[in-house]
Amino acid sequence: MKKIIISAIAKNGVIGRSNGEMPWHSKEEFQHFKSTTFGFPVIMGRVTFETLGKPLKGRLNVIITSNNNLKYDFNDVKIFNSLEQAFEFCESQKFEKVFIIGGGKIYKQAMKYVDEMIISIMNFEAEGDVFFPEINPRNWKIISSEKRNEFEILTYVRRKADDE
Repeated sequence: MKKIIISAIAKNGVIGRSNGEMPWHSKEEFQHFKSTTFGFPVIMGRVTFETLGKPLKGRLNVIITSNNNLKYDFNDVKIFNSLEQAFEFCESQKFEKVFIIGGGKIYKQAMKYVDEMIISIMNFEAEGDVFFPEINPRNWKIISSEKRNEFEILTYVRRKADDE
């Protein structure tokens, strides 16, 4: 099962605000996100899920939380206490790939596990206090880039030991 981070990042590294809000609205980037993740599980933290207000349609919504009593009245939602448990569940369901969609703490935890990252670099800086983790070029290489009106999509893959 391929584990993929997908995120939109402002030029200054901002991905959001600690209350869960996105500091921008880009219809074009949202359409890219939806078309990329549709049909696959999306893994996110509790704050990210609660900011959405309801599950993303056409995808299993997997929530990571330390709250053992957390319950939601939605069919397409699974709750786990760790990223590892979420990955084990998705593996057991034979999903081809899963997308990690935030927030900041979940991205930071996921960096050591993921095979790919699909990053939309927005054409502007944004105000916020949640940042994407540093992408170490020794560990990641860009395999494609695609310019859009409001952003550029960079696809990263984890470097293998023999990559130069």
